Amino acid sequence: MPVGKWWDRAQEVPGAPHVRGLGVVAEEWQQAARDVAASGGRLLSLWASQEAHSPMRHTICAAYWIDPGILLAELPVQPECEAPAYPGLEEIFPAASRMQRAACDLFGVRSSDLDRRPWLHGGSEYDFLRVEGEGVHEIAVGPVHAGTIEPGHFRLSVVGEKVLRLEEHLGYVHKGIERRFTELPILNGHRLAARISGDCAVAFSWAYCQALEGMAGCAVPRRALWLRALCLELERIANHLGDLGALGNDAGFAFGLAQFSRLKEQLLRAIDAALGQRYLLDAVTPGGTGVDITAQSAQALAASISSVARESALLRGIYEDHSGVRDRFTGTGRLDPQLASRLGVLGLAARASGQRLDARVDHPCKPYDEHPPVKIVRAEGDVAARVAVRFDEVQESCRLAHQLLGALPDGPHAAPIGYPAAGTFGVGLIEGWRGPVFVALEAGHNGAVHRCHPHDPSWQCWPAIEHAIIGNIVPDFPLINKSFNLSYSGVDL
Repeated sequence: MPVGKWWDRAQEVPGAPHVRGLGVVAEEWQQAARDVAASGGRLLSLWASQEAHSPMRHTICAAYWIDPGILLAELPVQPECEAPAYPGLEEIFPAASRMQRAACDLFGVRSSDLDRRPWLHGGSEYDFLRVEGEGVHEIAVGPVHAGTIEPGHFRLSVVGEKVLRLEEHLGYVHKGIERRFTELPILNGHRLAARISGDCAVAFSWAYCQALEGMAGCAVPRRALWLRALCLELERIANHLGDLGALGNDAGFAFGLAQFSRLKEQLLRAIDAALGQRYLLDAVTPGGTGVDITAQSAQALAASISSVARESALLRGIYEDHSGVRDRFTGTGRLDPQLASRLGVLGLAARASGQRLDARVDHPCKPYDEHPPVKIVRAEGDVAARVAVRFDEVQESCRLAHQLLGALPDGPHAAPIGYPAAGTFGVGLIEGWRGPVFVALEAGHNGAVHRCHPHDPSWQCWPAIEHAIIGNIVPDFPLINKSFNLSYSGVDL
């Protein structure tokens, strides 16, 4: 069946624009996935839910990125850890494997796919795949790392310094975020959403609020939407500046770290002066924003953004002229465009490997339908390409931020919002700096959250690092890992 037939069968879902959902039976579950894959679509997320009125009845849900919009498929299943509850999607979408393992750990619904290792760390020995052969040995990295980052274990199989295989083991913390949502009033859940992966606070809180506002029928003021987009672009710029400095440092160029750290700090201080927070954890609120900006503050912020654009362009020239940096970046950690497509990689890492995907353009919400960004795409797929995408996106986000500030509508920056009816379901989709952030939200009784599933694009991108490192040398692993800069927290709910 062409994917358009599934889209035509589906019903509109509140929240993000161009989202439709449909129920399927077991025989249709894999066929819908095959039709999506055949059309060039991507698996955006996969999760399990427990029905509100029947604790023993569950559903497994998949969200697909296709040309018309986001297609949701929902399959009723019975929880049974010893026997498969539904047909697995790993052969169609390799990224499904880890999501299916997480759904099994959290809800006891197992797919038919063969990888039955737990996703969440339970203290037992993890069954890594071994590489045998003369001269092969293993290097274990983590789970505790130098620096203030969350835990993750990397097992490298090497000959000499050449990497033959990398396998990751994540899910060490299991913070219970999805359960915690159900203990909060639905109008307060945006604060937890902003703290799922702190470097994507605006993206996650906006996606949550987008779902909630669609469910509640809340019309968000135009000024609030422009302010949200401004905050999102500022979050993108700040993260790219930090990464560009760290990548320079990993290439042995401490000057780059010093200069980009200075630029990031300059921007964060300007954001704090204009919007009241360095990191915009509470900027996006149900019905609008918790912050506003005065004309004078907007002028000062615009001046700081211009300075960042100007100086980052100068630093790009220094990076490109430095033979040592150029040698470390070029050809290192290459992710071939065909492989990126097969793995279903999303976001920045995908665009650096030739994938023309950006929700701000492909599935825009306001104000991006009126102020569309230019897609930044490179085909080389190496560290140099991921660095180039960051440099270009800094300039593009600076341009967008200026445009949003200049076109900021008058009027209120928030609107009243009521509780959605119990059982109402909504979806949010926002293109964060790392990639598309997805939130599926279902209202419970008396203003509670029945189920909230937040999805970080790192789920799709972590497997790509395992491929990008093959054939490279061990000392390049930190550089390759940082060039993706994926979230541990975002896949450890």
